[in-house]
Amino acid sequence: MRRTLILAAAFAGLFATPALAHPGHTMAGDLVTGLLHPFMGLDHILAMVAVGLLAVQSGGKSKIALPALFVGVMIVGGYVGLSAIGAPFIEQGIIASVILLGAIVAFGKQMPLTFSAPFIAVFALFHGAAHGMEMPVDTSAAAYGMGMIAATGALHFLGMAAGRFAPQLVRYAGAAVAVAGVSLAIV
Repeated sequence: MRRTLILAAAFAGLFATPALAHPGHTMAGDLVTGLLHPFMGLDHILAMVAVGLLAVQSGGKSKIALPALFVGVMIVGGYVGLSAIGAPFIEQGIIASVILLGAIVAFGKQMPLTFSAPFIAVFALFHGAAHGMEMPVDTSAAAYGMGMIAATGALHFLGMAAGRFAPQLVRYAGAAVAVAGVSLAIV
């Protein structure tokens, strides 16, 4: 019971807004904005969960390497999105990542890390660039980025937990992600 209360308080604290007496203290708000951003689009949620599913499905070093690679390259993509460089085909890349990640998981084949890592890196670059481009102008990039990283990690963990505790449903979940990606592409 005590653990449940501690976990509930910690979770609630993630979404609490500070009561600040002086203006200009936006660090907590920026962190919350970053935490919430990946949850604002179904395409991001589906792709992040699918990375976790693929990591568990692939096994071995992939269980840690794929989510870590995604987060690392997503950070680079975030800087690209913040810069004036720009990145072409971001929305198409995100939709493609949802469809392809879902399809790969649905086929149920264990993928060697040398094959899956480049795909994950490209997909992460698109997602990171989108997050960077969508960051509010008056937001601290560091706080927003920390929130975005934490939320992405949580979604990866959700996919990994689902894959670990319900392995018989992983392929169905992959198919559902791919179908949802196709429907997002149509809409």
